[in-house]
Amino acid sequence: MDLITDQMTVGQIVAGDYRTAEVFEKYRIDFCCQGGTTLDAACQKKNVDLPALTSELQKAMAGPEAPSIDAATMRLDQLCDYIEKTHHTYVAASLPQLEQYLEKVTRVHGERHPELHEIYRLYREVAQELVMHMKKEEVILFPFVRDMVAQEMTGSDFMPPHFGTVKNPIQIMEQEHEFAGDHFHRIAELSGNYNPPADACTTYRVAFAKLEEFERDLHRHVHLENNVLFPKAKQLEQELAA
Repeated sequence: MDLITDQMTVGQIVAGDYRTAEVFEKYRIDFCCQGGTTLDAACQKKNVDLPALTSELQKAMAGPEAPSIDAATMRLDQLCDYIEKTHHTYVAASLPQLEQYLEKVTRVHGERHPELHEIYRLYREVAQELVMHMKKEEVILFPFVRDMVAQEMTGSDFMPPHFGTVKNPIQIMEQEHEFAGDHFHRIAELSGNYNPPADACTTYRVAFAKLEEFERDLHRHVHLENNVLFPKAKQLEQELAA
């Protein structure tokens, strides 16, 4: 991707060069669940100067560090493997840690900081949703994507899934991404963008730092699926069925 235009979507920009994700994170521009938003519209919504943001994005793309992975050119089965090993593993390890931190912080500091009760409630809803969400991907969606890649590579006949079309589970996954994204957006608001109060103890500060880290990983996780894996899976199914 050589040139960024104001009518490109934020999802396209991050898919083209993952280093731009850090810039969007800086301005809290959602490139995952709202990845279909144009750069111009995103700037208007967040009251960000479009030329200045474009310049920052171009500098990020010209930086010395290469993207962590080249998702745009990975085979879809490899991308599924990467998502499971990187993001699913991270989520599974982080959920019990965050549960422990937030339960303690809410119990000890909830009277002085009542917003903690809502943050804890929102987190628990997201955690429960993500456990089921990842299971459905690992048991239903990802195996079918891997089967499609194998059918393409071997030239064997296309075998339609029992759920009709890959679009059906993808639609559910996207809705669940939206659910998690909305919840973390509200958590960020309630926590002042994860800034602990002056009287916060160490556990309080660690909990907020871990929540922010978790949200950043969630953004990358959802981006890889919404803006790379899902569109390519639908395209591959269409090509195989034809």
